[in-house]
Amino acid sequence: MFDPNNLFNSILIIPILNVLIGIYKLLLILRIPGALGFSVIALTILIRLALNPLTAKQLKSTQKLSKLKPELDKITAIYKHDKQRLHQEQLNLYKKEGINPAAGCLPLLVQMPILIALYNLFFQLLNPGDLTNVIDAINKVVYHPILSITRLDLSFLGMNLASKPNQWQQLGLWLLAIPVITALLQYWQTKMMTPQIKTQEPRTKNQEHENKNKENGKKGKEEDMATVMQKQMTFMMPAMIGFFAYSFPVGLSIYWNTFTVFGIIQQYKINKSIEKQNESSQNRKD
Repeated sequence: MFDPNNLFNSILIIPILNVLIGIYKLLLILRIPGALGFSVIALTILIRLALNPLTAKQLKSTQKLSKLKPELDKITAIYKHDKQRLHQEQLNLYKKEGINPAAGCLPLLVQMPILIALYNLFFQLLNPGDLTNVIDAINKVVYHPILSITRLDLSFLGMNLASKPNQWQQLGLWLLAIPVITALLQYWQTKMMTPQIKTQEPRTKNQEHENKNKENGKKGKEEDMATVMQKQMTFMMPAMIGFFAYSFPVGLSIYWNTFTVFGIIQQYKINKSIEKQNESSQNRKD
C-alpha cells in the first residue's frame, strides 16, 4: 500500500503519513474522541500553513494580472495584426508594473505534488477493505516503533470517516449535507478568486474611423463570451467538487473543506490588502 521503493511514496506520502500518525497517537494519548478526524484537520492546517507563502505569492500575482486586463485588452486590440509588436508591448507593460507573468505558476507547481500526495494518502487510508491490512502497511513505514499503531479508529463526530454520501440510503439522509457544504465552500472560494472582467475600448483615431461598428460588435461578442465562460467556471468547479464529495469518503471531504476554508481566509486577507493599497494609491493621487 505504501511501497517505500516508490519514489513518490518515499519522498512525500510516507513522511506525511508519519506526521499524521504522530498527531493521531498524541490525540489518542490525550483521549480525544475522533482522533483520526482531528488528525486529518490538524495535518491539513499544518500543510496549509507551510504552503502559505507560496499560495499568497500565487494569489497576489493572479490579482495583479487581472488588474492589468483592461490595459492588456487595449494593447491586443491595437497590435492584434502584429504578433511580434503585441508580445513586446505586453512585456513592456509587465516590466513597467513590475510583474512577472510566470511568478504565479512556480508556486502552483511546487504545491501540486504535495496536494496530490495528501489526496492519495487520505484516499488509501479511508478506503480500507480490511483495517488490519491498513494498520500493517502503516507499521511497516513508520520511522520509529513509537509510532506503531494497533488500531485505527475511523469514527468522528458520530460518523465513519470511510462512509460515502452516496450511501445515504443505508446510512442516513444527513450524509447528503456533506457534498452540499463542500460545493458551497468551493463556490465561495471560486467567487472570491474570480477577477471581475472589465474591458476598456481602445481610443485610437484609426479605430474610431475604421470599421468602428464592426469592431464594437466583435468586442461585444468577445466580452459576452468571456463573461459566460467566467460564470460557467464559477458554477462548474463547485459542482464538480460537490460530485466528487458525493462519491468519496467523508474523511476526504473533511480534508478538502479544511483546505478550502483556509483558502477563503487567505483570499479574504489578500483582497483586503489590495483594497487598502488601491485606496492609498487613490488618496495620493487626490
